[in-house]
Amino acid sequence: MRNYTQFYINGEWVTPHSDIKLSVINPANEQICAEISLGDKDDVNLAVTAAKNAFASFGHSSRQERADLLESIIAEYKNRYNDIAEAISEEMGAPANLAIKAQTGAGLGHLKTALAVLNNFEFDYAQGNSRIFKEPIGVCGLITPWNWPINQITCKVAPALATGCTMVLKPSEVAPLSGHIFAEIMDKAGVPAGVFNLVNGDGPGVGTLLSSHPDVDMMSFTGSTRAGSLVAQNAAPTVKRVAQELGGKSANIILDDEGFETAVKRGAFSVFNNTGQSCNAPTRMLVPAEKMQLAAEVAAKAASKIVVGAPSEETTTMGPLVSQIQFEKVQGLIKKGIDEGAELICGGPGKPEGLESGYFVKPTVFANVNNQMAIAREEIFGPVLSILPYTSDDEAIEIANDTPYGLAGYIQGSDMQRVAKIASKIRAGNININGQSGDLNTPFGGYKQSGNGREWGEFGFEDFLEIKAVSGLE
Repeated sequence: MRNYTQFYINGEWVTPHSDIKLSVINPANEQICAEISLGDKDDVNLAVTAAKNAFASFGHSSRQERADLLESIIAEYKNRYNDIAEAISEEMGAPANLAIKAQTGAGLGHLKTALAVLNNFEFDYAQGNSRIFKEPIGVCGLITPWNWPINQITCKVAPALATGCTMVLKPSEVAPLSGHIFAEIMDKAGVPAGVFNLVNGDGPGVGTLLSSHPDVDMMSFTGSTRAGSLVAQNAAPTVKRVAQELGGKSANIILDDEGFETAVKRGAFSVFNNTGQSCNAPTRMLVPAEKMQLAAEVAAKAASKIVVGAPSEETTTMGPLVSQIQFEKVQGLIKKGIDEGAELICGGPGKPEGLESGYFVKPTVFANVNNQMAIAREEIFGPVLSILPYTSDDEAIEIANDTPYGLAGYIQGSDMQRVAKIASKIRAGNININGQSGDLNTPFGGYKQSGNGREWGEFGFEDFLEIKAVSGLE
């Protein structure tokens, strides 16, 4: 069992003020795999003070100094690559292949991307009779989720560091293991004391204190819309900047032309990836009404190819949900879908046969869903696909936009003029055409209750910068 009960503050591993501990559960076997401490007000104050003091010098560091630091972090990350992947599988149940390639790979990708952006980013330039300076915003509070843990840590830490900010990170208490290893990486890479700090804890105990702290200049939060709203409310009295990447209920519009079956299969596999625990998953599949039966058959066939099992098994393509709470939520929404009259095509309530231990669920497909049902409106965050019918492009667009969310949209079709017209009318931050997604330089974020601000690449730098106009310089 891992003992990760210390916090990383001001360049040192320190004993927390409180002696309250939390057990971390391996979702594949429901056994305790680690123990962490839960921070309190004194821990948060200590970390914020360290970050504030460090900003006095690091906020004026040179581009080259920060580039050298990122290079050192990248080197240490590579040294700990397999350790991170193993921790992600252990803490949130990602199959080994997914943890190694996608989850851990994304973290390295964000670090490399931030370094490349930093080398060419314009921090000052002339405009009219003035000079524009982009300066680090200051002390940043970073709150990250459990579903893509190291991805979300690095896509916040890397641009914050690259722009000259200092920070306090609160990883999810549900999946804190990879975050602890990342703090070890930062320490070994020689990050100056106080620039990066880590305090574990829950939302009320640490998240609220960070977001309301008068010495925190900016909050970057990824998680549920409900929690993101609370962060914004807590931040409002001190008028600090808040960047949020929140929930989603993304529509996947499949047009009635060539490649229909391939598009349905691809869309279903996307929902089942990471056990459905991705905020941008295309969980609402919109198909022409006359193709409903065919779509259901193809999606069911795709579901039958999913191998649910222990993350350590090479044949596993879908691991467990992250926790008992998440398991019960998904089970409740599957039951609600049945009760509301959606047609259950495959999967359904209960665990897959032979998997009594662990938070495993069945890949589930519902057909003939309408957009007023709970499974079409609520973010399930599990491997549950809802297939909805439409009768025209305009109706498909209307259904796609009939949601409080606006994180992503998906369109499948061969007529690019038609596809482009639909894409222009979808109210979402990321639109993916025929399975093509953006790279790590593509801005990631959403409209409406999916948040504000953008992460990744050059766009990810902007939320960590203040803009200063200086007029009259010769």
